[in-house]
Amino acid sequence: MSTMHELAQRLMALDDRITACMKCGMCQAVCPMFGATGMEADVARGKLALIDNLAHEMIQDPAAVAEKLGRCLLCGSCQASCPPGVQIMDVFMEAREIVNEFIGLHPVKKMIFRSLLTKPGLFNFAMRVGAPMQGLIFGSSNDAQGTVCAPLLNFMLGDRHIHPLAKTPLHARYGVLDEPRRAGGLKVAFFPGCVGDKMYTDMAEACLKVLRYHNVAVFMPKNLTCCGIPALSSGDAKGMVEQMRVNVEALKNGDFDYILSPCGSCTSTVKELWPRYAHRLGSAEKRKIEELAAKAMDINAFLVDVLKVQPAEQAQENAVSVTYHDSCHLKKSLGVVSQPRSVVAANPAYKITEMAEADRCCGCGGSFNLFHYDYSRKIGQRKRNNVVASGAKIVAAGCPACMMQLEDVLSHNHDSVRVKHTVELYAESLK
Repeated sequence: MSTMHELAQRLMALDDRITACMKCGMCQAVCPMFGATGMEADVARGKLALIDNLAHEMIQDPAAVAEKLGRCLLCGSCQASCPPGVQIMDVFMEAREIVNEFIGLHPVKKMIFRSLLTKPGLFNFAMRVGAPMQGLIFGSSNDAQGTVCAPLLNFMLGDRHIHPLAKTPLHARYGVLDEPRRAGGLKVAFFPGCVGDKMYTDMAEACLKVLRYHNVAVFMPKNLTCCGIPALSSGDAKGMVEQMRVNVEALKNGDFDYILSPCGSCTSTVKELWPRYAHRLGSAEKRKIEELAAKAMDINAFLVDVLKVQPAEQAQENAVSVTYHDSCHLKKSLGVVSQPRSVVAANPAYKITEMAEADRCCGCGGSFNLFHYDYSRKIGQRKRNNVVASGAKIVAAGCPACMMQLEDVLSHNHDSVRVKHTVELYAESLK
């Protein structure tokens, strides 16, 4: 727990970082939360004004400050559109951590972020126990999406239509993978992410299929855990750093050229956020984190930029129309835009049909979806409308969290548009 003196110093440092904000309002036009509420307090400009007076506000009503800061998806749209280049996401996450230090972490969050997600064995066991029992709680909600719902738990979960847990998670199917390099070729560490390991295992399997087709050896160690972005987004930097340490321990002895993930959020966390918090660990771990971050790459970017996967010369005459959703972390943090589209178009059975506002946030926002599900659904409905208006039969994404959100809103509207990861569509063309 930080002392009041330390908190005061951190607040002063935050003040220095937001002085460049010109109050121009460019963030208003791109903010999905403002689009849903129309409230100035939900725009980055409004939150920066709150942060500018954070010390006084925390003393007056710390719970209200935490609630206001939590009404943000951390999608990065405001930062990408900010003329003076204020690092708004860094400021918001730092502010959430300061408020969290002041009021204390909720016991449930502490249990999840610091006890469950820092112990991969316990986390995996809990999910394996939960998978066969979900049939007792969940019922089918939409056959086209394959989603389930639990009306009796709406008071706790909201009226969510969610993807069920896999009967057998990826780590249980494969155990430890440490394949030898093929004829001196490339070797990658595969970081499936929590959702890829425990829910969208078909998507993760497709990634492994594609890598093997291209003679890329795979390293997937035991005891990988959450990348840490849910904890950090909730203001628990301590939990995030501990999860980072667990992952570094799992990866440190591997011999590989790249770390690949099918999740844009995981990739951006490893590549951009791990180095920023590495100083909170020892010097040896800090050096290893910087080395790992330099190797982190989105799997779509790897396929196109490294393996030179290209769109098919010509789509089939009866090619199925696919529209693509630009996941926030993938586009706005990593700059990965054309590569996922090329991966889809590499299968001649598909053709890309662009939707309106392809890069507008889908409304998931990680833990935002848990605490502000009503706004999440409202923002997601706008994305759903654009998907359906495109006339596409499939909507593809490069982030499992976005896939969950898309399935939810499409399922609620009884739409038949299927949700797929880009790599799944490419993998279908490989024998």
